[in-house]
Amino acid sequence: MNAQSMPSDTPARDYLAPVFAQYPVDVVSAEGVWLMTRRGERVLDLYGGHAVAALGYGHPAWTRALSEQALLCNFQSNAVPMDVRSRAAARLVRFSGLNVDRVFFVNSGAEANENALKLAFRITGRSQVAAMEFGFHGRTAGAGTLTWGAREKWYALPRTPFDVSFMPRRDIGAIAQHVTEKTAAVFVEPVQGLAGAFDMGAEYLQALRKRCDEVGALLVFDEVQCGMGRVGHPFAANLYGVQPDMITTAKALGNGFPVAALLTSPKVSQAIKLDSLGTTYGGGPMACACVEAFIEAVESQKLLEQVRRVSAYIRETCAVGPVTGFQGEGFLLGLRTKRPAREIHAQLLEVGILAGTSTDPNILRLLPPYILEEQHVDLLRDALAHLP
Repeated sequence: MNAQSMPSDTPARDYLAPVFAQYPVDVVSAEGVWLMTRRGERVLDLYGGHAVAALGYGHPAWTRALSEQALLCNFQSNAVPMDVRSRAAARLVRFSGLNVDRVFFVNSGAEANENALKLAFRITGRSQVAAMEFGFHGRTAGAGTLTWGAREKWYALPRTPFDVSFMPRRDIGAIAQHVTEKTAAVFVEPVQGLAGAFDMGAEYLQALRKRCDEVGALLVFDEVQCGMGRVGHPFAANLYGVQPDMITTAKALGNGFPVAALLTSPKVSQAIKLDSLGTTYGGGPMACACVEAFIEAVESQKLLEQVRRVSAYIRETCAVGPVTGFQGEGFLLGLRTKRPAREIHAQLLEVGILAGTSTDPNILRLLPPYILEEQHVDLLRDALAHLP
């Protein structure tokens, strides 16, 4: 039966590939930190579209920037220079506050990681990479190779393109065994996202930096989820005081418009030559307008300070009911629970609060918009307090 002959009453979602487990909430609109359902219910969004909707919903300046750029010129390739692309790159470098000097705009975090891999192999001439147990870097060939458990669960390709040594988290004594003169790069999420907001900490990341310098490997921070202000600083690299050779970032970067970026230090930038990297949609003018507007909003509204303040308030007030502790940083926060987090997630959704889960069965993950306020945290606290 072809699409034209399908019954007219077939729900539109029946045409979608059934690859995503979906929450029982039917969103039709959103505003601020609130989602509105088809039944007219309001749901407090502490999930942020999986860490993407960092400015919340309906942000006027972001919406205006996207609309105006769409009217001016909705797309041109990188073969045509555009001021909005150059401005977005400059704004991102300044926002980072790190020793980076070049930006390569792409479309997704996985794509950013793929390009970081290419540069690492080209610069070092090596073929082995070190990554973290429980880490997630994307579903493409190279990024999936770096992702813990991918080959057993979903990788599907007949072979991986390079060898990976997976390191135990926070184990400084094990670093030398995995990062050697054969290692091209070390990939690490400074705060792991899918694994349950697991923070690596300054001491461990500094030890990684030291070992990379000793053996000539490149240090790559995958800040796809934890970057762009989510930890209350531009990047986790700022928070922990560790300078990586490359940073990959996405999710919050476009506040919902697909865009990602690879930021490179001068040592890496000098290896980037004409035609050494490429992309069709990466760096499109609408994406770049969204990047500009996002950074402007974060800085002008002092949202980094707000993330730090409200995150501290969550830790101060939400150790109630089934919550026994916290991990993570800023608004990539894990609430450790004494019962399975999926049970608590479902109970919260019943009272109009959407959170996230993780691969850690006892971590409820919070990824809210940066505009979240203490009054919203009080709703979470009260709901948790009424749970066993």
